[in-house]
Amino acid sequence: MVSTRSRNGWVIWLSFVIGILLSVAPMPEGSDHLRPLWLALLLVFWTLTLPHKVGMTTAFVLGLASDVLCGTLLGQNALVLTLISFLILSLQQRLRMFPMWQQSLVVLVIFGLAQLVQLWLSALTGNRQPTLALLWPAVVSALLWPWISYALQGLRRRLSIH
Repeated sequence: MVSTRSRNGWVIWLSFVIGILLSVAPMPEGSDHLRPLWLALLLVFWTLTLPHKVGMTTAFVLGLASDVLCGTLLGQNALVLTLISFLILSLQQRLRMFPMWQQSLVVLVIFGLAQLVQLWLSALTGNRQPTLALLWPAVVSALLWPWISYALQGLRRRLSIH
């Protein structure tokens, strides 16, 4: 039983690799501002369900990898993902008891806050003009949360990841 648990831990990291690839995959022109926060969605799920395996350190490492891959200021995504992980860990006991629609609202608030921090950092570095259109990915991600959560929960049960 112990070997099964450690053997299936690779699924978590594979999902993060897929999330990073989806984050940089090309989108149709004009719809880039509607791109879901794939890496953040996966981080929220795994932090919520397996807080003893995925936490702030994982978020920081994933953020650094995302910074390198996207070419953003080193530490910018790391800070944002660590903030998301911290908030999920802080609310973890309550959030697991919420129905899915309330979880989506909490995800919307947390991602909205994270996107505002991202907007603030971008404005400080002069990389992007400040605009609230940056909040659309948080809305799209909150709408996708129930499907992502159910799909990963089924995968977790099927592969018995604990």
